[in-house]
Amino acid sequence: MRLIAVGLVILLGLLMPLTALHAAPKADPNDVQTAWRLLDYVAVDYDGAVEGGRIKSAAEYSEMTEFAGSVSQRLAALPPKPERAALIAGVARLQSVIGRKGTSQEVATLAHGLAADLLKAYPVPLAPAAPPSFTRGVTLFGSTCAACHGMTGNGHGPDAAKLTTPPIAFTDVERARQRSVFALYQVITQGIDGTAMQSFAELPNEDRWALAFRAGSFALTDEQAREGERFWKADPSLRQQVPDLQTLVALTPSALADRIGEKRALAVMAYLRRHPDAVIEQAPASLSIVRQKLATSLDAARKGNRRAAKEAALSAYLDGFEPIEPTLGARDATLLARIEGAMGEYRAAVDQGAEPDDLANRVLVLNNLFDDAEAALAPSASSDASTFLGAFTILLREGLEALLIVVAMIAFLRKAERSEVLPYVHGGWVGALVAGLLTWVVATYAIGISGASRELTEGFGSLFAAVVLLSVGIWMHGKAQADQWQRYIREKMTRALSGRSAWFLFGLAFVVVYREVFETILFYAALWTQGNGGALLAGAGSAVALLAVIAWAMLRYSRQLPIAKVFSYSSWLMAGLTVVLAGKGVAALQEAGIIDIAPLADAPRVSILGIFPTWQSILAQLLMVLAILAGFSLNRRKAAPNLSVAPAE
Repeated sequence: MRLIAVGLVILLGLLMPLTALHAAPKADPNDVQTAWRLLDYVAVDYDGAVEGGRIKSAAEYSEMTEFAGSVSQRLAALPPKPERAALIAGVARLQSVIGRKGTSQEVATLAHGLAADLLKAYPVPLAPAAPPSFTRGVTLFGSTCAACHGMTGNGHGPDAAKLTTPPIAFTDVERARQRSVFALYQVITQGIDGTAMQSFAELPNEDRWALAFRAGSFALTDEQAREGERFWKADPSLRQQVPDLQTLVALTPSALADRIGEKRALAVMAYLRRHPDAVIEQAPASLSIVRQKLATSLDAARKGNRRAAKEAALSAYLDGFEPIEPTLGARDATLLARIEGAMGEYRAAVDQGAEPDDLANRVLVLNNLFDDAEAALAPSASSDASTFLGAFTILLREGLEALLIVVAMIAFLRKAERSEVLPYVHGGWVGALVAGLLTWVVATYAIGISGASRELTEGFGSLFAAVVLLSVGIWMHGKAQADQWQRYIREKMTRALSGRSAWFLFGLAFVVVYREVFETILFYAALWTQGNGGALLAGAGSAVALLAVIAWAMLRYSRQLPIAKVFSYSSWLMAGLTVVLAGKGVAALQEAGIIDIAPLADAPRVSILGIFPTWQSILAQLLMVLAILAGFSLNRRKAAPNLSVAPAE
């Protein structure tokens, strides 16, 4: 009975969100956005209507009264919600303040507060799906808006004098301080009734956002933008103030100035409105792109377009989720694994033609996981302790895998008395570290590395290393089985470890170390943006110290072993890492969309061992196990006739 009761509780817990989802009233986004735009307009333009308790412009004052009334009507028409009554009461207070000709500060505070509360109660999309092109915005403004607003945005275009209502001067700094990019986007989309400002809803959505960013930049100079770039790159705490595109487009320079000061706020906004992509590059903690791409995928699936649904789902992972993996992995590795698995299962379901309702349920589960991820990624969740622990565990985990391989090579070279080949091995891992540093520079300051490129590099690098390790492991195992070791070393080792073979060891050391360095720098780059640099360096230093102790212990112990044992143990180590890398390589290529995903029900996920719950990754590991067993078995058969004369260890 207790199990039945627990099952019912769990079932109700799963069903209640679905019931709420279907039963919750949905507001028309156009009504909400129009009400928001009107509130923003009142907040910014009221000071042009009233000054010192007296009407400054009868036309402007009439407009303010009309707009506040329109907001009240629109809120009353929204679907019932507990918050709606408070919103309607708030608009009544706003109308009262306007009616008694209150101060512009009172009106701005009330209107902006109501606008924020409106979006909390009735959420609607506020941000572009991707950073708009500022260059495109400049071009569009010249061809679409300059005739009225002027090429410099000063409101004195060639057609301005013909208009009854003068065009807005975007160069007006005080007005620009109070206006968000989203407000400009709304005006561009819907126009302004009673004025010459027409709607440009026929333009593609990305073009309207590009125009909004351009219009919002005129009052902020290029010099301020250059200064803002220095602030943005030098002070990680600024990225906590503007963590994503949604925050950027909704934020006014005035609101940011209240937090960080006037000069810095104007400089940072000047930079970000010219370079909105900087928000995504520097602080990829927002999951808005993932949610939007999944919504697009689900919509395509409902329309029967399976290919488009699959492409959107893959883009959701590569373009939206993959960039935040390093940060989330450092904060909550378990949650990261759950999301990766759920997104893979969603793509597999799309590929298998699952019903839209099934896909919708999967998206609902994912969105709940994304809520948890955003909480884990919030700036408040970051601390010196979490950064230290993340830096320590990441480097120890990634470094140990490469260390085992490199130390094994060094150990058998020393036992074989081939110290002249050691520089090739050392050159390989040192070269990998230098290449990793260059990769970090490129990824951070030059072109960046896409999610697909990251997964392809990790996937093909892992599979290549797995194949190489397989051959090396079987070769080493064969030498552990051979008789008359001294004769083998004297006659064969010189030829075996000279020329191309020495460069082969260089390449092996480079590949296995670079693969781990590549993944580590992605994690560290994400941790560095959180601003806890001291804790990160301390964690990295502690991990390096522990890895050095492990390396020293392994090399010291290997000196005491007979050479056959060194080869035998090293061969089994190589074999184990071969299986691990095969699983990781296939999983990475699945995440890049190169290999399909066939989920394996109830299979465990142990990423450190390369075990992932898909048929493809498990089969790849099984093939490696069979190849290892076949190779080792063949070695034993070759050595069997000579066992009776094998030298004693």
